[in-house]
Parts: sequence; C-alpha cells; structure tokens
Amino acid sequence: MRLSTRAKRGAAWAVVAAGIAAPLARRKARLPVPVVTGCAVAAPIALCAVVPRSRTRDVATLVLQMWGYLAHYEMPNDDPEALKARVRVDYPVRIDRILGLGELPGARLQRRFGAPGAVRGPEQVLVWSHWLWFLVPHGTVLFMLARHRDRFEHAALHTYAVFDLGVMAYWALPTAPPWYAAQQGRAPELRRMMLEHGEDFWGDRWEPLYGFLGGNPLAAMPSLHFATSVMAAHLLDEVGPVHGAVGFTYAATLGVALVYLGEHYVVDLLAGLALTEGVRAAAPRVAPALGVVGRLVQRLERAVAT
Repeated sequence: MRLSTRAKRGAAWAVVAAGIAAPLARRKARLPVPVVTGCAVAAPIALCAVVPRSRTRDVATLVLQMWGYLAHYEMPNDDPEALKARVRVDYPVRIDRILGLGELPGARLQRRFGAPGAVRGPEQVLVWSHWLWFLVPHGTVLFMLARHRDRFEHAALHTYAVFDLGVMAYWALPTAPPWYAAQQGRAPELRRMMLEHGEDFWGDRWEPLYGFLGGNPLAAMPSLHFATSVMAAHLLDEVGPVHGAVGFTYAATLGVALVYLGEHYVVDLLAGLALTEGVRAAAPRVAPALGVVGRLVQRLERAVAT
C-alpha cells in the first residue's frame, strides 16, 4: 500500500521529534545508546526531507546536529562512578612532563606569571577567551551562512566532523584534564583558575551555569576547544587574510589559555590540532561519499513530497 504524502510527512516529523526527545529522555527511560544515536542521526535527515532548503532549515539542521552531539558528549557521565573507573589520568601527565622538560607546562606558566590566591587582569582575559569559545565555531559557520553562502556547506561539514570525531575519542579513551589530575594528587602544583574566577565573577549563578555547560568533565583528549577554533581559523582564512588573522589570533590565545588555566595539557592541544588537520586532509577523499549521501537525502525529499 502506497503511503499518502501527508502520512510520509507525518512520519518524517515523528523522526524529528524522536531526535529531540530521545536525548532528553535517555536517563529516565534508560534508552540504549544505539537508540539515542539512531534517533539523533536520523532527525536532521528527516528534517531535510520534509522542509524545503532555506537558511532557517540550515540553522535548524545545525541545532539538531549539535543536540545529538551534546547528548553523546554527556552520556559517558550519566554514570559518573563508571566513568571515573575508566578515565585515564596519568598518561597525559607523563607526556606533558616530557614536553615541559620535567615540569608541566601549565604549572610552569602559572608559577612564572601567576600570583597565589588571585586571578589578575591578564588571566581574566584568558578565562574569558575560554568562555567565548562557545560562540566561535558555531558563529563561524553562521557567518558563512549569512555572508558567504557558497562556503556554508564546506564550513559546516568540516566543523561538525571535528566535533563528532572528537566525541568518539571521548567514548573510546576518556581522559582527565589537568585540574582533575591535580585533585587526585597527580599534578598538585596546578590551579584551576577558571573555577576561581567563575565563582568570584558569577557568584551564586556559577554552580548552575557550570553544571549546564560542564556535562562531562572527564573529556579532555583531544581538546575540541582548540581543534574547532583552529578549524574556524582555517575557514576564516579561506575568506580572506584579515579574517584569517582574527581567527588564528583567537586560536593561539585560546591555546595559551587552556594550558595556563589548567583546563588542558599541551598534548591535548596537539591531538586537537592533529584532528583538525586530519579532517582537512581527508576531506577530498571523503567528498564522493558525502555526495552520495546528499543525493540520497534529495531522493528522500522527493519521495516524501509525492
């Protein structure tokens, strides 16, 4: 029996709704990971099948993509004790001590430029460069959508490939950041300056704010903060040298901030850089497969419309 257009559209919207609901309901409903993943992956495809191409649809597709990413970023921490039992703490400490010639680079920077018990003006700038990261990769993609539409798909695919591959690494090899190692006595010389300034600046709002943004504190390798910022810099550099200079200046500032503030090891940044450059290098080889996916989505769109 052939389904009516109305029934097919209803089914597509149901898939979109499932992609929104499954990450929200996963804890209470105890949904298996493959169910959440399947719903999250299918939702943007269903949206593209049922809604004609527009800037609004493009933005909605990105929101669904990041909604699925956020769920998979947080899911390892749905059972905090199980995550703590799996997390690796020591190997990045050992590697960074080698890179720092016997001392953690973050600890060396804090000792050289910091003052005990105070987060001073230049350090506050570093803290804010870290907080502003939440706007940078997505803002870059939206900038392409608004001002350079022909570059939008390229920017979106490159940016969200970095996010998705990074979250796979968080599942496969959960790795603790430096501040956690310091709490466990593996790197006691390190301070977590972002926490110190956050509590001072935001007051009572800090705990709920950090609780919302820090859904998985034991996901540091690779540094997606640095990886996505470097990718944004590359994308901006393709627009023009001034845009690129702004992007790479921010990425460099953020890299220093992440190490100085005790949020990431140098080796986390190197892994993030390798991830970004790997995505850029692999893009031409993957392009034919992505073209096939795009044509399949177009066929699905025509099928739903008729």
